[in-house]
Amino acid sequence: MFQSYRRRAAIAWFGRQCRGILRTPPIRLRPAPLKVVSMVRTEHLRMYLLAIKSFYRYLPGGEVIVLDDGSLTGPDRALLAEHVPGLQITRLDSIATAPCPRGGCWERLLHILDLSAESYVVQLDSDVLASDPIPEVLGAIASNTAFTLNSGSGMGIETLEQAAARVASYSKEHLQAAAEQLLPGLPPEAGGRLYVRGSAGFAGFARGVHARADAAAFSTAMQALLGPRWAEWGSEQIASNYLVANAPGGLVLPWPDYACFEPNFDPAASHLLHFVGSWRFDRGVYAARARRLIGELDAAG
Repeated sequence: MFQSYRRRAAIAWFGRQCRGILRTPPIRLRPAPLKVVSMVRTEHLRMYLLAIKSFYRYLPGGEVIVLDDGSLTGPDRALLAEHVPGLQITRLDSIATAPCPRGGCWERLLHILDLSAESYVVQLDSDVLASDPIPEVLGAIASNTAFTLNSGSGMGIETLEQAAARVASYSKEHLQAAAEQLLPGLPPEAGGRLYVRGSAGFAGFARGVHARADAAAFSTAMQALLGPRWAEWGSEQIASNYLVANAPGGLVLPWPDYACFEPNFDPAASHLLHFVGSWRFDRGVYAARARRLIGELDAAG
């Protein structure tokens, strides 16, 4: 109960610290063959505005798409339209997923793959902040190269056998380890023999490289190996990692320049951080970076 109270207090404090994002200028969308997709909940609205405004300022342009998980209210949609005029909002429940699982962000991944038929697509979580220029990301977009955020130091693209060996001693209690241990058993029709333990919180999908059928083939093969557990939360991230690793020239963004924030991580080393829920408010780093962003946006007008 004490931990729950601390978390509620941290969320409330963060909201007060970052309410200035609501006074910053709106994004001016510019045409470019790029789409930025984010799944947004009503309680993450300010976080999302921080994320998209921090990221879009470094882009050549592109469309902005919000996937509404069903929680966005009329005022939420009006606020989004005010700060990102011209953005598109798609209801999550309008996206078909069969034969892949439903929920667990599968709607997001499959919609992104549909969009990638004609455009490069970046998946941006609402808790990502870009605090400095991101040349590696811009290079990947310009060269139509898929990328993923690293899940930790030393995580690179490897064979399925290497990926399984790395987690051989991990507990099968967690879906990711259980699934990765079975990767060598994938049949050829699954689509490739490479994998990366990346993070789906920030990933790029190259134009014309993968389609929803590729995700479906991988999902069907993994379900055959893992059974009903494949429907658990986390399977979509495994699919995202697999698709990026098997894309031509697939790129793992350099760590620690791009990283998931953790308690022992030095934030000064990073240009872009994914503030995952477990440690999102640790040491006040997220709020400090958010306040810096708000000041920069105010100054830029």
